[in-house]
Amino acid sequence: MEQISSLSREWIPYFVRGATGSEIVEIAFTPPGVEPGPADWHPGEWKSDSVTKRGAVARILLGPGGTVALGDGSYQAWVRVTAPVEQPVLPAGLIDVI
Repeated sequence: MEQISSLSREWIPYFVRGATGSEIVEIAFTPPGVEPGPADWHPGEWKSDSVTKRGAVARILLGPGGTVALGDGSYQAWVRVTAPVEQPVLPAGLIDVI
C-alpha cells in the first residue's frame, strides 16, 4: 500500500499494460471494495517519457491544489482507459492518505 500525506501534492503513477499513451485516461479513488461511479472519475495524463512496448504510465496530481485532494483514509485507485474499441477499468492498488 502506497502512503501519502494529506498535506502533500504529488504525482501518483500507475503503469497500464498495453497502453500507447495516446488514449483518454481517467483515475478514480473509492473506498476499498467499492467500484467507481460516474462522478468519481478525474482526468489523468500520460507521463510522456514512460511509453514502452509494454505500456505506459498514467498519472494524476494528488493533494491540495492538485487534480484531486483526498481526506485521511484508505482508498482503492482505479484507472480507466478509453480507446477506439475497448474501455478497460483497472483496479490499480490501494493508497493510504495520512
